[in-house]
Amino acid sequence: MQNAVYVYAIIYVVLYRLSIRKSIMETKRLVIVAVGGQGNLLASGVLGEAALLTGTPLNMSEIHGMAQRGGVVESAIVLGDAKSTIISDGEADVLVGFEPAETLRALNKCNADTVVITNLAPLMPFTVNIGQGVYPDLKKLQELIRAKTAKLIAFNAADLAKKAGNVLAVNMVLLGALIQTGILPFTAETVKEAMKRKTKQQFLESNLMAFDLGYAAAAEAA
Repeated sequence: MQNAVYVYAIIYVVLYRLSIRKSIMETKRLVIVAVGGQGNLLASGVLGEAALLTGTPLNMSEIHGMAQRGGVVESAIVLGDAKSTIISDGEADVLVGFEPAETLRALNKCNADTVVITNLAPLMPFTVNIGQGVYPDLKKLQELIRAKTAKLIAFNAADLAKKAGNVLAVNMVLLGALIQTGILPFTAETVKEAMKRKTKQQFLESNLMAFDLGYAAAAEAA
């Protein structure tokens, strides 16, 4: 009888500690910015599925540009017990940019401790293409980001997507880089399982390869 009581007491303590650990989970705030058609929403959906698989509290909001393709799409993802999905200026723990100029535009969300991951392959806006605008110099763009944040991971994600056999897999390349940082509470294996559930079967192999290439690129930059 005493042994049984002792066992139940141990189980109670373990469960109590797990519940406390979950209740005090550190809040992480992620901002993803992209141009319409780059797959921001799919990347956000994969992270949402990973949260479901692991029982991680997650809140998400999205801002869509005027155009279906070419407009800015921004996702705000908050993991942890925070009640609001609003990420105010200076609050982002991580900023992921699918397009370099949009990454720079969202720099106000960052602070001195923020990690920034950006694709360096530009998508020229209409105003630049018709000669009525100037695209930011990529070298100066990176200097500006580094000056304000803790770390910048920058590489040509479009080239890696092509290497994976799917030019549309820039989102999965950058997702791999994000998971490599270890900032979010998801393992690569969990995110790959989420990808299997959220992406189309015909693109799964190339998406998984793109994820691995992005993961490796971020590791090299570390």
